[in-house]
Parts: sequence; structure tokens; C-alpha cells
Amino acid sequence: MCTVCGCGGHSVEDQFKAHLEKTGQAMAAPTAPLAVLAQAPASVAAHSKPHDHGTIDAQGAECTHDFHLGRGPAGTEVPGMTQARLVEIETDILSKNNNYAARNRENLAQKSVFATNLVSSPGSGKTTLLVKTIEMLGAAPLAVIEGDQQTTNDADRIRATGAPAIQVNTGKGCHLDGAMIEQALARMPLPDGALLFIENVGNLVCPAAFDLGEDAKVAILSVTEGEDKPLKYPDMFAAAGLALINKVDLAPHCDVDLDLYESNIRRVNPAIEVLRVSARTGEGMQAWLDWLRAGLARKAS
Repeated sequence: MCTVCGCGGHSVEDQFKAHLEKTGQAMAAPTAPLAVLAQAPASVAAHSKPHDHGTIDAQGAECTHDFHLGRGPAGTEVPGMTQARLVEIETDILSKNNNYAARNRENLAQKSVFATNLVSSPGSGKTTLLVKTIEMLGAAPLAVIEGDQQTTNDADRIRATGAPAIQVNTGKGCHLDGAMIEQALARMPLPDGALLFIENVGNLVCPAAFDLGEDAKVAILSVTEGEDKPLKYPDMFAAAGLALINKVDLAPHCDVDLDLYESNIRRVNPAIEVLRVSARTGEGMQAWLDWLRAGLARKAS
């Protein structure tokens, strides 16, 4: 969550320090295990990291000292901060973002624009899928907002198809937010009844929490990522309305179980729609286009 990584503007530690300065308090030292690890020899620190149950350490002993930092109300932990303070900061950040998202949603609704927020890990094939989608849609009115930390590579690939695209570089930021999309929309005149594709920064964590004003989040999962990916990153798949299992043409070469991929997605979100697609071969692409057109028709009505 971005209240920890700080990509929303300032890190939690920075915000907490500012809060303490205002109240005249001193910041607490890190918890003992983290403080010890920071000064420990590399061999000790390596052994002190969480291990999977059943792994064997250098001395041949089974390591079963895993721990979970996301069981509190905030879903995470930060040294020197209470769960209540973490929740307060997160609520403040998301509340401000939601104001921008609400404006975006209203503006898009007035023009009957159907907006999708494409989210995934890096390398899932989002841009390739998007290029193929644009080619198959033909003359349909559409536009693309591309999010990456650096470069205009993906926007250049989209513009090569003839579609309008704006690149949003986030610097150290690991997701797009509502304010960024508002700025992009101000620079991109959209015709009524258009499709808007927002390709988010490759990240399965922070984008799950940030509403951009979209009609639906579309989670894209490559068959090369492992069938347990939805279970490792449940927030994203819980937030998505559609999951695309991409690169299914590679499934025979990767020894993967597509039914297990789909089963794990539905374990996280029983209501989610799931499509199996391949941008390279075109498999499943028509069903994806039908889903987009159905969403656009609902928006127009």
C-alpha cells in the first residue's frame, strides 16, 4: 500500500516525522528485530529473513519462523507507527485521490466514454495486448493513457497504430492516481462514445487501491507468472471486474494448468469474469472485444 512506499507524494515516515514535529514528540526507535538486522553481519541478516515453512537453513535445521506483517487493521506495519495512525494516513491519501477520481468519472460519464484500467505485473503483455486490441477495433473511437516510471516507449508503440496516446511518467511513483488521470484527460480531447484504455504502471500492489475514475479494472495475468499469482496478490484480483489470462499460446510450453489459474482467481473474487487470450495468435480476443463493446453500450444507455 502506498502509505508505506510513499509514492503518493511523501513516505509514511516523512509524514509521521512531520506529525511528531508539530506535536513536539520524538520518533520511536525501530523495533528490536529490525534494528538488529540493520547492524547484523550479512550471514545473520540473511538467515533472519522470513523463510517458507519447510525450508532448510545453512546448518540443516528446518526454518519455520515465518511472520506476517499485514494482519493489523492497516494491512501493514511501519516501525514507530501505530495501526491507527497508518489507517489515518491511508484514509487521508485515498480520500483525496477519490475526489479526483469522482471528477474523472463524472467527466467520462458526460461523454459516454467507457474507461478500463489495465493492471498487471511487468511483462504480462499489457501493451502487446493493447496494440492488438486497437488493431482489431479498427475505426472505433478510442484513446490511451500510458503509465510508466520512465520512457515513452509504450506510448510510442500505441501511437504507431494511429491511436492517440499520452504518456504519464511517474518517476519513483509505482502507480497512476486520480490527479494524474485528470491532467492527462485535460490534454486529450475525447470524442463521445469512445473507449479509454488506461495502462497502469506494472505493479500488482498499489494500483489496486487507487480509483482513477474508470468503469472497471482489468487484471492481466500471463501464464508464465505461475498459477498462485492471484493468491499472492489478492487485493488486485479482488478489485478487478475482469481478469485476462494472457499468452495462453505458451501454456503447452510452460507446464501450466489454465484451469488452476482460473480457479485461483475465482477463489479471490468469485464474481470476477475471466477470459483466456493470446495477443499473438488472436485466441480469445473476440470475447475481449465483445466485453468492451458491451461495457460501452451500457455506458451509452
